[in-house]
Amino acid sequence: MLDTPPLPARHLTLAAALLAGLAIDANADPITDWNIKAGQIVAEARLGTPPAIRVMALVHTAMLEADGAVVRREGASQGPAAAAQDVAAVDAAVAAASRATLARLIPSQQASIDAAYQAALAKIAEGPAKSAGIASGEKAAAAILAARADDGSVAVPAYRPHTSPGVYVPTAMPAVLQWPQRKPWLMGIATEFRPGPPPALNSALWARDYSEVKAIGSKGSTLRTDEQAEIARFWEFSLPEIYYGVVRSVATVPGRSVSQNARLFAAASQAMDDAMISVFDAKYHYNFWRPATAIRNGDIDGHDATERDAAWAPLIDAPMHPEYPSAHSILAGAVGAVLKVEIGAGPTPLLSTASPTAKGAVRRWTRIDDFVREVGNARIYEGIHYRHSTEVGAAMGRQIGELAAQKLRPMAH
Repeated sequence: MLDTPPLPARHLTLAAALLAGLAIDANADPITDWNIKAGQIVAEARLGTPPAIRVMALVHTAMLEADGAVVRREGASQGPAAAAQDVAAVDAAVAAASRATLARLIPSQQASIDAAYQAALAKIAEGPAKSAGIASGEKAAAAILAARADDGSVAVPAYRPHTSPGVYVPTAMPAVLQWPQRKPWLMGIATEFRPGPPPALNSALWARDYSEVKAIGSKGSTLRTDEQAEIARFWEFSLPEIYYGVVRSVATVPGRSVSQNARLFAAASQAMDDAMISVFDAKYHYNFWRPATAIRNGDIDGHDATERDAAWAPLIDAPMHPEYPSAHSILAGAVGAVLKVEIGAGPTPLLSTASPTAKGAVRRWTRIDDFVREVGNARIYEGIHYRHSTEVGAAMGRQIGELAAQKLRPMAH
């Protein structure tokens, strides 16, 4: 889940295995292939979700810049030989950009990074195109890393626990307190899409959401169906790879170019990173309580319809940050919006992705909205979010995803 302690080793091992299997099936597209390789390296590094999303945004932006640099330099290819040189240059540039970015951001995984890089280079014929591509990729990575060096991700958060002198409070540090101060990719400021407040505790909306999650999200719920439980476990995983599986459903459609996929993955990755900035700004601004806290204190919220359950517990452990809005929902909304713009009026391919927390199970959707809605529902089934929070998160993500698609729109031909 988002920003909890690292997932158990068995889940990380399964994640790496899933990614390795996907790499076999990937088409001959260096952007998509490096998306899989980078996701595997991020999983091995055991990063939390927001830092992992930031890494992937930097990697994909560097790949986009590397591809663009080669395209601008080479221009339109003339004949099969020239086209082959262009392909070699792009493949080398993308590999070099990925390696340089990952090596800077996750030095603990240097061996895996170098192994993936050497394997990629071994498939590219030696020659001037390969050398020029490597140089372009390294230059692109250096430029992106320099531009984002002061994005605020390494700031030491100032946190003062709410307490009275001598009174014990839980000592776990809330997640990524510095994220609202980060420099966005797309938004002007972190508060650009900050929503209104969560439901008032004396409102009918609050009572509706309280009652729903209390009934269907508890660890021992008898109302949650087997399918709902499967969906809950599936979306307990929150590393970016679970979303990139959906993106690859579009990226691997036959006939797409490397440049198209470079823009697609850059737009999705920047949208997800800005979504994390936006959602943590709202979370720490409103500081709204999780269902486990609310339901165990249902007698003090001032609403007669919210009956207390002193022993209530959610299906999964709640992340260490405030409830409102839902971070999973904002990610799904952002990815969904990017994909809608990318697909346009064309048919939606079958969307799918796999989840280590569901033992490698694969889920599929024929509509983008169904995918986004399922993610929100999962957080209610898990007992860690209210319905209104998931709807608000998805709406925020949609705005950010549309902004990403607009700012990284295809170049005119």
